[in-house]
Order: sequence, then C-alpha cells, then structure tokens
Amino acid sequence: MALPAPTDRIARAVTVLLIDDQPIVAESVRRMLVGEPDIVFHYCQDPTKALQTANEVQPTVILQDLVMPDIDGLMLVKFFRANKSTRDTPLIVLSSKEEPTIKAQAFANGANDYLVKLPDKLEVVARIRYHSRGYVALLERNAAYDRLAETQRRLAAEIAGAARYVQSLLPVKLSGQVEIDFEFVPSLDLGGDMFGYNWIDPDHLAVYLLDVSGHGVGSSLLAVSAANVLSSRSLPNVDFRVPGQVMTRLNDIFQMERQDNKYFTIFYGVFSKADRTFAYCNAAHPDALLFTGADPASATLQKLTSTDTLVGMMPPGLEFTTLSVPLGAFARLLLYSDGVFEVENPAGGPMWQFPQFVEFVAALLPDDQPVAKRLLAQARALRGSDLLADDFSFVEIRF
Repeated sequence: MALPAPTDRIARAVTVLLIDDQPIVAESVRRMLVGEPDIVFHYCQDPTKALQTANEVQPTVILQDLVMPDIDGLMLVKFFRANKSTRDTPLIVLSSKEEPTIKAQAFANGANDYLVKLPDKLEVVARIRYHSRGYVALLERNAAYDRLAETQRRLAAEIAGAARYVQSLLPVKLSGQVEIDFEFVPSLDLGGDMFGYNWIDPDHLAVYLLDVSGHGVGSSLLAVSAANVLSSRSLPNVDFRVPGQVMTRLNDIFQMERQDNKYFTIFYGVFSKADRTFAYCNAAHPDALLFTGADPASATLQKLTSTDTLVGMMPPGLEFTTLSVPLGAFARLLLYSDGVFEVENPAGGPMWQFPQFVEFVAALLPDDQPVAKRLLAQARALRGSDLLADDFSFVEIRF
C-alpha cells in the first residue's frame, strides 16, 4: 500500500498503533490518549496480525510490547523494519523491565525508543508527538525529493528530446568540389551550438557555426531560430554573399532583451568558386583555422579571428565587417565551438589549451584523413568519458 501524501498526514490526526496482547494495557494507553483530540488510537491484540494492521492503519507511531505469545517481540521489530510501509515508522518498545541487554538489542533491531510500561501520561503523549513530528518531517522530505527527482527526470527527457531535434536539423555531409565533414555531440545540459551550410547560388557556398550563451532548451531554441533564418535566407534586403550584411541584420533581429537576455557568437563565411576566395565575418567566435597553400606540405595556418562583437548585445544598426582571404590549391577550413578545445579533466588535471588544440589538428592534416572523428576521440580521452561538459561542434571544409 502506498504511503499517503505528506499533506494528508499533516491534515489528519497523529495515528498511534499499539501492539500488545494484554487488553488492560491497551485500555490504559487509550485513557492516556482519549483527551488528546489530535491523536487517533488503534489497538491490535494479536501480534501475528500486527503487520497487516499497520499496513491498513498506516500509523505515525507504533507502540509495541516485547513479551507476547506466538511471536517474539524483538523479531517483530525486525519484521516492521523489513516491511515497506513501516520501514521508517517510529517504533516505541514497551517492556516490563529496564534491562540494558534487551534495550540494546531492541535498538539494534530498529526500535526508536524504549519505555518501561507504563510511564506517566505526560511522557507517553510527549514521546508520541515527538516521534510523530519527526516521521511526518521525514515523509515531507522524501516527497520533496521524489518531486525533485521527477522534475529532473522530465527535464532530462526534454533536453534529450531537444538534442534529438537539433541533430535532426543538421545538414548532410557534403561531397564533390567542396567536401564537408562534421561531428556534433550535445552535452548533457545541451549547449546552444548550431551550424549549417548551403549553396546560395551555383558559385557561392555559405557556411556558419554559432554558439548561444548558456545551456539548456532556451539556448538551443535560440540557436535553432537563428539557424532557420540563415538556412532559409529570410533576412530582407540582405546579400547573403556578404557576411557583414548578414551579421548586421542578425544583430538587428536577435536583440538580447527580446531573447531572454541571450546572445550568441557566430562565424559566417562564403566561398566563391569563381575566384577561389573566402569572405567571412567573425562575431566574437573562436578563431576559424584556415590551412592553405599550393599543397599540404607548403600550407600555412591563418587564424580567421574575431573582428566584431557578440550578436544581440549591441544596439540595432551596428555595422559588421566583411573580410576576405584567397585560397590556394590546398585549403582546409576548421570551424568549431569552444566546447571542442575547452575540455576539462574531471580528475583535476589541466584544461586542454587552445595552442595544444591547434597543434593537434595541424598534425592531422597532412595525412589527408578527416579530422572530426579523431578530434572527438581526443576530447573524450581527455575528459575520461564519452559525456562532455559542453556541446562538441566541429566542421571541416575541404575546398
């Protein structure tokens, strides 16, 4: 039988169940309690029916004799503690003698108190109320914990659902004249990462990666909203081939005071096949890494650093900057969020530093194998777990 809600126990009277084979003892206890309007008294004379009666009555305090026919009182204490509905119910042992050995054994079996029967009424009532208050408080704490656990379970389910939704929006990996490979692993708290790419026209490919402040469903929803605007190219009077214009309009639309005080960093770039150039705007996002040259052996690293502020933080009308770089015959562009290189060691070791991350990916490029999976494996190895503290978003573009 399930325990009633804590509020139900508080609303009803303190419930006492006496287990004693002697009716004269039961009558004495009843008379002690009859003048207490907040205390309800129940009596079970047959100790073999004690558990059944307790399950039905659900007392807030049990008074139990130690010497009874058919069952040993100390063993009955153990039975009460093994019974689910009385496992935590306060149990006061009644004995005709003050015997330290018996008293110690009663406490060892799970009794909460020990009385030599029968003490003064004031003491009996005081002990009943004392133990009952403690029990009701315990039930309230347990109920609060259960509600919290259920809330956390539902929140985890919502976050997992949001993560699946975000993953369902990711583009397919690209092959052909431009190859794009990526890895996206959401954290347990679901960060605000999102990325995408699409051909604006046959000559221009747009790529972007953004990271919304904070964690959770709210950050993820903002990331999805911004990504939908970019993927659908639904910004009016904007040339999506000009990254600065795109950023300016995003900042106008996604003002943080209208987005629950959330803002985001973003890297947005456009590849032009005709003249083999890459135009970009970096709004406070981690440096994109461009390795380019005549071939892998001669390729050099260029960091496409931030030149503009966070999107949503500055007033509307702020002009963002468009920069451009030429691409050699060999060109690899790496976009990522800070969760890729800010990997903490849970054992207290040092965090992976950005220069170490750059050195790691640079060493992988010459063998012409995709970087994403190997980088993810490195992050998990550093973390010591497949679960990461922040979203892992990494995109490799091969022009």
